[in-house]
Amino acid sequence: MGDADKRLALIGAGPMGLAAAKLLAENDIEFQGFELNSGVGGLWDIDAPQSTMYETAHLISSKKMTEFTDFPMREEVAEYPSHREMKRYFEEFAAHFDLHKHYHFGAKVLDCTPLGGPNDGWRITWRDDAGDHVEEFAGLLIANGTLSTPNMPSFKGEFTGELIHSSQYRHPSQFDGKRVLIIGAGNSGCDIAVDAIHHGVSCDLSMRRGYYFVPKYVFGKPADTMGGAIKLPMALKRIVDGAILKWFVGDPQKYGFPKPDYKLYESHPVVNSLVLYHAGHGDIAIRPDIDHFDGKTVHFKDGTSAEYDMILAATGYKLDYPFVDYAHLNWQGAAPHLYLNCMHPERDDIFVLGMVEASGLGWQGRHEQAEMVIRYIKGLRDGAPEARELKKTKARGFERATGGMSYIDLPRMAYYVDKATYRKAVGQWIAKLSGGRT
Repeated sequence: MGDADKRLALIGAGPMGLAAAKLLAENDIEFQGFELNSGVGGLWDIDAPQSTMYETAHLISSKKMTEFTDFPMREEVAEYPSHREMKRYFEEFAAHFDLHKHYHFGAKVLDCTPLGGPNDGWRITWRDDAGDHVEEFAGLLIANGTLSTPNMPSFKGEFTGELIHSSQYRHPSQFDGKRVLIIGAGNSGCDIAVDAIHHGVSCDLSMRRGYYFVPKYVFGKPADTMGGAIKLPMALKRIVDGAILKWFVGDPQKYGFPKPDYKLYESHPVVNSLVLYHAGHGDIAIRPDIDHFDGKTVHFKDGTSAEYDMILAATGYKLDYPFVDYAHLNWQGAAPHLYLNCMHPERDDIFVLGMVEASGLGWQGRHEQAEMVIRYIKGLRDGAPEARELKKTKARGFERATGGMSYIDLPRMAYYVDKATYRKAVGQWIAKLSGGRT
């Protein structure tokens, strides 16, 4: 592909895709967006084809720590907005920056194939109501999210009741009149368990490992807005924050929760006080990992068993980019190995945006990732020496910015980063690529 067509393809109009679209437009880089849904918002639109949202879902981080810096949420929005408020926020963001015009909505990307060498562009096949279409682009930006393909574990035996993944959960009425078992005690699992407590006949929670629990509010303020003014070494931060959690949360082991087998911050904490409240009141029973099913009876690994009418597996999601050969993503293990979780070591015509997770990163941290990528693309086109420096750096090897943290060995942690380390690294590249202007 020559210089005649420098258009990029951008897949996704969720928060990450919208951030990229805004930055591409601001930097006068031509692009075409593709979105499966009829509008923007990604999974936050509960009516979207691949949304995994449920009616009672809210942000687990506060709006101030989540919002885009240059587009704050409205003052009247609650500290922890609902999914409906979030959908509205992204619709307002897209309208404010005039992003709708850049997208084909109702467009499903079917296949992305390289045209030739490492940087010769891509042939993209996509489908809408009018049929299949094929177009060629100079580059590909993938921002289709990380929470759309369910990770459904296999179990020994057969369960003859209702077995669903949390992605199939929409409304608490699904629990009416049922003895419920929730598998998995992450943030979604604990949220959904609280729904089941109020609507089901009974609710148990099966946990493979322990978690650290964080309250949503401390001294009347969102917990994630507290602290941060003083930067502490991680070892000291664990001591201080651990003492704060013990003060405000107490000891979850008293309610039957297993003790975490890892250190604080080596996995995402659970931001939920209600599940502890209900466990303390005997409204929910904590169960160990499952051994096998036998009809409606679930046998647990401690030798106990119980009968259930419904099992909901809140077992998370798998990274999935079904429209591109994983070999083109430098996929290794559970995730692509990309410089700062977004840049291919050899190719400059494909980028994965939003494949990054960290406590407190928020949409702004993801916006910064997109800004680094787009400034890099622009710098390469302009022949900027800073872009050539970044090209050499990313070619030298995989850098994930964990800050030395040893995260637990789970697929969902394969793209987890340390927020401070990550934002510092990305921020330094933004500063270089913009000639010191951020």
